[in-house]
Amino acid sequence: MNAQQPSCGAEGKNRIIYACSGLGSNVGQLTNAAACQLTVEGYGGGSCLAGVGGGIEKFTGMGMAADERVVIDGCPVACAKKILTDKGLAIDRYVLVTDLGIAKTPGPVFAERDVQTVVDAVKRG
Repeated sequence: MNAQQPSCGAEGKNRIIYACSGLGSNVGQLTNAAACQLTVEGYGGGSCLAGVGGGIEKFTGMGMAADERVVIDGCPVACAKKILTDKGLAIDRYVLVTDLGIAKTPGPVFAERDVQTVVDAVKRG
């Protein structure tokens, strides 16, 4: 799947998935793993959150053109949500990993079993 183009995901929607992907914690890396799984499953396409935050028109334009924007944040700091909000991009689906009962710990190591928990939460909307 081309990461430069939004994907026609489930329900035929042009859906982009944004993940905080924070390297400093397990839940940040868990967002990335869940977003990758969702992309592989054809649920939607990924995009560059850093590109959106940097105001790169290619990435903000993709976000504006999408039918649905899905944001997965690891913790209540909500970096991904803040970036999209700051750039004027509506958030259609939002999942906060720590709200799923997954505790934030320092470092990038996460429990593989938690990936499906996050994927399922995104799909539930």
